[in-house]
This record gives sequence, C-alpha cells and structure tokens, in this order.
Amino acid sequence: MARAPRLAHTNTTLRDPRWPRLLARDPSADGSFYYSVATTGVYCRPSCGARTPRPENVAFHATAAEAERAGFRACRRCKPNAPPAAERAAAQVAEMCRFIEQSEAPPSLAALARHVGLSTFHAHRLFKTGTGITPKSYNSALRQQRLRGELRAPGSVTTAIYGAGYGSSGRFYAEAPRRLGMKPSAFKAGGASEQIRFAIGQCSLGAILVAATARGVCAISLGADPEALLHELERQFMGAELLGGDPAFEAIVAQAVALVENPEREHRLPLDIRGTAFQERVWRALRDIAPGRTMSYAELAKRVGAPRAVRAVASACAANRLAVAIPCHRVVRTDGELSGYRWGVERKRELLEREGKT
Repeated sequence: MARAPRLAHTNTTLRDPRWPRLLARDPSADGSFYYSVATTGVYCRPSCGARTPRPENVAFHATAAEAERAGFRACRRCKPNAPPAAERAAAQVAEMCRFIEQSEAPPSLAALARHVGLSTFHAHRLFKTGTGITPKSYNSALRQQRLRGELRAPGSVTTAIYGAGYGSSGRFYAEAPRRLGMKPSAFKAGGASEQIRFAIGQCSLGAILVAATARGVCAISLGADPEALLHELERQFMGAELLGGDPAFEAIVAQAVALVENPEREHRLPLDIRGTAFQERVWRALRDIAPGRTMSYAELAKRVGAPRAVRAVASACAANRLAVAIPCHRVVRTDGELSGYRWGVERKRELLEREGKT
C-alpha cells in the first residue's frame, strides 16, 4: 500500500525540468537549485560528481538554506553551502591581480601562488583561464600603463622607467617603440615628434577616416559625423602632429575605402597595431576568421586559449581601431544575433551582408 505514493513521487521527479539537469551534472545550473537525497541525508549542487541518486529519493530545493531547514546536511564533495567554484576562482584571480598591482617589484609566480594558497601550476592555469594572459604578461601590461603615467610626470625618462617597476632599461628600450608607438623621449614630450597623416572622406557606410604613422595604418574609423571622427583621432593620439594626406597617402586611403566596399577581399595594407599582449592575440585571431564566416565571442575566447575570458575578448574587440582591416564585425553573440560594434550595429550588418553572411 505504501508503493503508490512512492511511485507518484518518482513520476513527479522524472517530470521535473530540473531532473535532466541533475542527470547531466550541468554546472550552469549551480545556484539555481539544489537537490537532497533521502537515503543519505545530504544535499548537493546539480553538478555534484556523486553517484546519481534514485528519483524516488530526490527532493529539489530553491536554496541551500531551504535544504538545511528540511534537515539535510551539506555534501562534503561539492560543498553546496560554499560559493560556486567559478565564483571562488574569480575571487582568487582578482586577489592575484591586486597582489601584482600592490607589489613594488614584480612578484614571482611562487609568491603569487602562496598568496592565494595554490600550487604554482594551478595558480598559473587559473590566472590565464580567468584573464586570458599569464601573470607575467599582466605585470608587463601594468608596468606599461604605469610607465605612461610616469613619463607624463616631471623628471627624466630613466626615472620614469624605474618608477614604473622596470629593473633595467635595456629591455624596455627594445620594446618601447612597439608599445608606445614612438621613442620614450618623444612620448614624454607629448608625442609631438610623431607624425600621423590622415584623410576623411565618404564611402557607402558614411564618413570614413584613415590615419597612418610611418609604420602603417593606425586607424580606420566609420561614422556619420566627420568632425567626431577627427576628435576621436585626436583623443587616441594626443600630442601627435596630425598632417593632411599627400599623394602617396591617398593610395592607402583608396585601399581602405575599397576594403570597406568589398570586405571579403584580402588587403595588403601595412598596419600599425598597438595594444596589450592579450588584445593583440585577439586581433590576430580575428584576422584568421574567413570572409563570410562568423564566430561567437565564446568561440573566439577558446581560440585564443582563454575560454573563460569572454568579457575580456569582447573588450578587445571593442578596442579595435582598424575597422574591417581587423574584422571584429565577424564576431556575433552565441545565438547568432548581432551585438555591439564600435561603428554601429547597422554597419556591422551591412558588412556581413556584403560578405554573403546574413
């Protein structure tokens, strides 16, 4: 006589939409519900790796507190009353970033790992997974950011180098032209010795601004207001000497316009690409996406070896200054819908349609 209620409970559990997620040990379900097992007296996260319980012994709970009020204790394996693993990992990555930022000298990987209570292997892997770059690259980018501030302050270039945390000047001077876009002394002088040629014209997507240094094209911008495009260029390269285009530069502008009109074509424009190590990795991956193809931000994050750094990848796409030449318009949301584009979603849609991708 007692079997009917038990069978009814089994059927109820099997029909519950949370049951398939429990069977799949779906990590995305963690935090949305918990389940308890009558025969063991414990409650778990949906992703718990414990043996799958029989449905007649399962009850679902909205919160961990609700499961505990029902008399169940937390599973020692999945620790459902502790923050989710992803949240704990994010907190550890944030703490490592703070530790690097607050250290007077670049901390070693061993010191970084000790600070968060992990092995060097797990600290390195966790940091790279969470940020998309290694602790060493993060520290390098941080020093460059500090250096820019130091170079703008009174004092010599040497003082700025050591003030930013560089142990020696040799390596810095070797990297400075690529990272700063000019010699450190020129940057300290406000970039006044750097010359940037530019031209503003019209294309089928509105106004287009093309700018180039001696190294290559450093900006291709699209918009409705030519004056706004010029002001944006001035903000991006403050202190540089902006010059009008000459006949040789007009040929470069023509190539840029042709690329906008036919974004599926290959180009041979020389590019002056300036970004952090992670941004440049993302931009290289963008150039590998074939015309007519699209990729989600999550897929792009996997391609650059940082599957959890989706937001960082999206930020790198947004920081791209070279419309079409670095084709960030080929990155879409996971559901295929178009999302933010520096030069407007409608222009993104038009570029994809021109490549034959609807």
